[in-house]
Amino acid sequence: MNKNEIIILKKEAENHLVTELLPFWTTRMKDEKNGGYITHFDKDGNDTGEDEKSLIAQTRCLYTISSAHRAGYGEGKYAELAKHGADFLIDKMWDSENGGFYWMMDRKGNVKIDQKIIYGHSFAIYSLSEYTLATGDKRGVEYAEKVFDLIQKYCVDTMYGGYWEMFQRDWILNGPGIAGGDRKTLDVHMHLMEAYTTLYECTGKEVHKRKLLEDIDLLNNRINHPEYKTGIPQFYKDWAIAPQIKFDIIWGWDRFSEEGEKGNATDNTCYGHNAEFAWLLIHSLKILKIDPNTYSETFKIIFDHTINNGIDYELGGVYVEGPHSGGVSDKEKEFWQQAEVLIGMLDGVILFGDEKYWEAYKNVHRFVFDKVINKDVGEWYALLTRKGEPIWTHMGHSWKINYHTVRSMIQSIQRLDVLLSNLD
Repeated sequence: MNKNEIIILKKEAENHLVTELLPFWTTRMKDEKNGGYITHFDKDGNDTGEDEKSLIAQTRCLYTISSAHRAGYGEGKYAELAKHGADFLIDKMWDSENGGFYWMMDRKGNVKIDQKIIYGHSFAIYSLSEYTLATGDKRGVEYAEKVFDLIQKYCVDTMYGGYWEMFQRDWILNGPGIAGGDRKTLDVHMHLMEAYTTLYECTGKEVHKRKLLEDIDLLNNRINHPEYKTGIPQFYKDWAIAPQIKFDIIWGWDRFSEEGEKGNATDNTCYGHNAEFAWLLIHSLKILKIDPNTYSETFKIIFDHTINNGIDYELGGVYVEGPHSGGVSDKEKEFWQQAEVLIGMLDGVILFGDEKYWEAYKNVHRFVFDKVINKDVGEWYALLTRKGEPIWTHMGHSWKINYHTVRSMIQSIQRLDVLLSNLD
């Protein structure tokens, strides 16, 4: 590996993070009038005026600003912006009667959707724990622990293991099918892993460690494909593979058919998710003080599957998804998958010292900086064609926010520093 090449790529990432990405959000996101964060921006970075504040967007914004502050960016100014978001989350979005956070509010903080969705609560634990680690404000970990306790009380499936995910306001489990009450997902269990990791880092409590280890075991032995180690999206209660359907309460702008079910509903895996799972697990193991090499075979299978099937070596970037056994079924390029594969490939280089992961990192880095970043405003396009032509041009939405992009740059810079120190 060429030291100067690493330095050039690191400087490119740092410049983007410090002069474009973070300023895009920190100059726009603070809702001075109502509290919390404004999250809806068009391709030019203008507020669209959409009257909603989702749990997922508010928590991800809180995580982003807290993590940037903790990583040393913002010259201390981000602590107040993080507190601004934590105040809204705790004072407006918390259900004081039943516990937990509402799924959707309007801008003023009135409830629009009162369901309790565990996907959003995983990010509440993640962001509030990060907020306390970054600022020392104990309210963060206090509410993170409250959410953790509610999940253990209401959401654990004591028969088959894992967590139920979709509930009414009073924690009554939703009905089956599109209401989501009969499904368990990779998404939720993976994000609970990152949430429990940061919670355990914050508290050091044995119960948080134990539940993290349980979730890691589930992900490795129930949720990931037994041979290819790729993520399987949806399951029934007994971990039988379920067709991947679109829920009433959606987490993102998933691209399904009109029928609400994917054509390859039981044989599709997402390259971005697989790389994200791998690097999040490596991070979890480090917080748990477990040598990541314990899982080295799993990491190698995941990273090799990603580079052999998910990387577009002709046009650059990461495809959306394909069958578990290999190949590609969706050749569009989604912003968050580029972001997660960048971190995963650098972990592959650090863990195995293999040049092929470095080449994959450079491929995706170049595609991001040449095609994905909207040069006029500094954030990333949400969805592009295989060639890199923008399809969705919004810069911010309830499900397209700063969490993936900013985290990708912070985490990539830290890993590029590791590579540089290893060459010294």
